[in-house]
Amino acid sequence: MTAVNGARVRVCLVCSTGGHLLELFRMRSAWEQSDCFWVTFDGPDSRCLLRDEQVVFAYCPTNRNLINLIRNTWVAIRTLKRQHPDVILTTGAGIALPFAYVGKLMGIPTVYVESYTRISGFSLTGKLIYPIAEHFLVQWPELAEQYRKAEFGGQVI
Repeated sequence: MTAVNGARVRVCLVCSTGGHLLELFRMRSAWEQSDCFWVTFDGPDSRCLLRDEQVVFAYCPTNRNLINLIRNTWVAIRTLKRQHPDVILTTGAGIALPFAYVGKLMGIPTVYVESYTRISGFSLTGKLIYPIAEHFLVQWPELAEQYRKAEFGGQVI
């Protein structure tokens, strides 16, 4: 992420733990020169990988959990208002939804990176964020050919 008007870009890195966290963490070269903070779940992998990072922990689980969707929407509103990021970069999954939509309402663009495992179609999170994402990156060229707005960004893994 490049500088804006001489200032470092402020990036909100949002992802679920597990593979989503690992993929976003492995993209470090894309955001390491930026001023970043993370939003993820509290777990052994996030505590280990992000021990030296600024982290906001969200509510888990998110799958089919309306209460946590509402709670995480409030986390998104509070966090985005306090942190003032220039962009939201996310690999999904459920935690990405409230941040992408609240970000859209606040004028903060979202860059979504679809999972490496998605070869022939989008994940549910991808389908829900696709209409509002500023950039929608996929890791398979075949998938980019199927969707007008999808961009092949290479493979993270």
